[in-house]
Amino acid sequence: MSPVRTLNDPWRLGPLDVPNRVVLAPLAGIGNWFVRLQAKRYGAGMVVSEMVSSFGVHHANEKTCTEMLRIEPAERQGGPVAIQLFGQEPDVMRSAAARVAEAGADLIDLNMGCPVPKVCKTGAGAALIDDPDRAVAVARAAREGSKLPVTVKLRSGRKAGARDGFDLAHRLVDEAGVVAIGFHPRSAQVHHKGSPDLDLARALVESLNAPVILSGGMSDPDAITAAFEHTGCEAVMLARGALGNPWLFARLLGTRDEEPTTPEILEELEWVMQRAVEHLGERRAGRYLRKFYPWYVDRLGGSKALQAALQATDTVDQARAVLAGVDVLSAAA
Repeated sequence: MSPVRTLNDPWRLGPLDVPNRVVLAPLAGIGNWFVRLQAKRYGAGMVVSEMVSSFGVHHANEKTCTEMLRIEPAERQGGPVAIQLFGQEPDVMRSAAARVAEAGADLIDLNMGCPVPKVCKTGAGAALIDDPDRAVAVARAAREGSKLPVTVKLRSGRKAGARDGFDLAHRLVDEAGVVAIGFHPRSAQVHHKGSPDLDLARALVESLNAPVILSGGMSDPDAITAAFEHTGCEAVMLARGALGNPWLFARLLGTRDEEPTTPEILEELEWVMQRAVEHLGERRAGRYLRKFYPWYVDRLGGSKALQAALQATDTVDQARAVLAGVDVLSAAA
């Protein structure tokens, strides 16, 4: 009888050791160093960066290379750090991948699943599913340029019901030397709507000569565990379900059972705010954090008034003043 697998089990990703099977997914426009560090603080065994333009890296764009390729020493603890690149030109990808290796990434993840039109119209993201020869060439170039392990994040296909992403996964492993596939078993056409096709993910696991990391719809601990068991995937990848909810990592790994309290949520948001200032400075952080506030307000009960007040702030100190009222109400409850 085979031993029962758990999300706490270590595994191998090419030459890399990963201490558990819960991974932070690449989150476009979000997954900077402190978001990755937050996931590591709550137990993530591996983290992947936000989507980074291979052209931006290749042409040495200052913001791309200084902010988006930033890897903090603290986030290296507890497992590998991946930088995700997107792009459709093999030569550009080869150059960018070499720069990412110099920045200190442990591996490179390639985005071949982004459904956003402005990405796809360039031939990148999910558009590469329709051009498998180019997709293989891009993946091979990333591996050759970086000399690092390369993974690819894929959708099941461009259109609903399509399986061309499933077919491309095999070519990427067999022809380009990709060491794992991050598989989101929903088409690019539906974005995040509908239920992931877990049976298709299971078929990929059973047929692919490389680990499969399951993505899509990962928000409920029981459902995530069930999907892990049903598909036989190597690991699970948390994306939107972890926004404002780093406690999900801990719950999946059995280090926490209960939902966070109001003081814990406020303390975690303050940690995020401090890191945003460290990353961007006071002025930019004040506006940047507006995208973060809704996730934490949802955890606090979803007050529309609180949400509106935070969205009206321009500075971090203004946001702290708004949140101080929540803290007072919590203490009085």
